[in-house]
Amino acid sequence: MFVVLFLLFVVAPLVELYVLVQVAHLIGLLPALGLLVVLSLFGAWLVKREGLIVIRRLRNALSAGEMPTDSLVDGGLIVIAGALCIVPGFLSDSIGLLLLVPPVRAPVRKRLIARWSIGGARRMTGRFSSSAVIEVDYLGDITPNRTSPKRPIAELEPGTDQ
Repeated sequence: MFVVLFLLFVVAPLVELYVLVQVAHLIGLLPALGLLVVLSLFGAWLVKREGLIVIRRLRNALSAGEMPTDSLVDGGLIVIAGALCIVPGFLSDSIGLLLLVPPVRAPVRKRLIARWSIGGARRMTGRFSSSAVIEVDYLGDITPNRTSPKRPIAELEPGTDQ
């Protein structure tokens, strides 16, 4: 987990900064920043468009009584793509825009569904499972009998503060 966080919070911003400097060197600083803004705005528009399409598919599947697995995974991928489009950087915008294209999103969706399916879940949890069986006998309620209720420690008289 540490490696993933290190890559996400240290390596990715450095790579984004390097790519931004290289693009700014090629086309200039202001055009590079303008291109980043245009890519982010285009990504936001595309997220809205694809999100509405996925919501419509989700509603249709639910009204037909079907399980909307594809629509739910597509919705999650669109949220991730939207987050990547908001983060300033050419690489994150490129990955986000690619996830917004349905033909590119379809193989990612199929791979995720295969990984999260029952067989994939068994493969993921297989190393944590154990074949040890623990037998337990239930003895019933073992709370001790209380024949006399406890008396209150002190009773307050009306009008007194203790």
